Amino acid sequence: MRLAPGKLKGLEKVSTSAGVIAAAAMDQRGSLRKAIAKDRGIDPHAVTPEMMSEFKQAVVRVLTPHASAILLDPEYGLQPSRWRSSNAGLLLAYENSGYDNTRPGRLPDLLENWSVHRLKEAGADCVKVLLYYTPFDPAPINDVKHAWMERVGAECAGEDIPFFAEFVGYDEGMDEKGIDYARRKPDVVTRSMEEFSKPQYGIDVLKVEVPVTMAYVAGTRSCKGESAYTKEQAMDHFRRAASAAKKPFIYLSAGVSNDVFIETLELASQAGVNFSGVLCGRATWKDGIPIYAKQGLSAFQDWLADQGVKNIQNVNRALRSAKPWFGFYGAAAASDLG
Repeated sequence: MRLAPGKLKGLEKVSTSAGVIAAAAMDQRGSLRKAIAKDRGIDPHAVTPEMMSEFKQAVVRVLTPHASAILLDPEYGLQPSRWRSSNAGLLLAYENSGYDNTRPGRLPDLLENWSVHRLKEAGADCVKVLLYYTPFDPAPINDVKHAWMERVGAECAGEDIPFFAEFVGYDEGMDEKGIDYARRKPDVVTRSMEEFSKPQYGIDVLKVEVPVTMAYVAGTRSCKGESAYTKEQAMDHFRRAASAAKKPFIYLSAGVSNDVFIETLELASQAGVNFSGVLCGRATWKDGIPIYAKQGLSAFQDWLADQGVKNIQNVNRALRSAKPWFGFYGAAAASDLG
């Protein structure tokens, strides 16, 4: 198999020399604004664009020397992106933060004043969209989402730039952190990976949740009480989801702590799944939000230089069993696909 030159170049830009994607994520917008406001004791609307960019710039400057890439948003992240380390590629988010809550189905929106062409012109090596998705939604809702992903994929193909698709599962009426959803989650993740591996979407890398909720995996450090699966069952869920993927896939941290995310990657490694890395955000920097909000930028930078760097180094060590993305295409090296 061969990849178009721009897609090949973009994937190489965001990977290590070994073909592993060890990327940091800092494209949070609404959730970041709310978190800063909560810890500062102000209304979210009082969190200024300058504060958002300042926070992102600190993360970019301190953490990208330890990452193969950084994911940012074009709303607050373009100026901070210029401070990234020369070793780190750039992914830009194309979707609006959150989803359309005026209609059922958590339907997505794209940023109104952006296109894939404009993201590429702004310096993106790859483009990412996030989609809230469950295979259990009514067919008309998922038909809208499938068409939406097809349009973005076609746009990325036209601009010859890699397309990273992130999907976050849910089930209406269920608490996504609860045990009932934990039992449903393996099917949601596995069937989503199967769906978006189909060629009509033009996706190059799947950014996926792990198929279990670690808080309910018996026998793990993350499990503090009742469980939904044994450790062996959890590893089987990892393997089943991985076998459904026909494209390279990387794991997102989904807001868990660094310790929980490291144990998650350890379990994936024990299961022997062929994941190609991570796009990890909050597991590296979220514990610094109260420090930024209460003590200011300088204290936050000091925290990042200490604990933030330790966090991302922990993640990097957990990637030793990750497999190169180009292996999904049967290649021994990225250059073989050119």
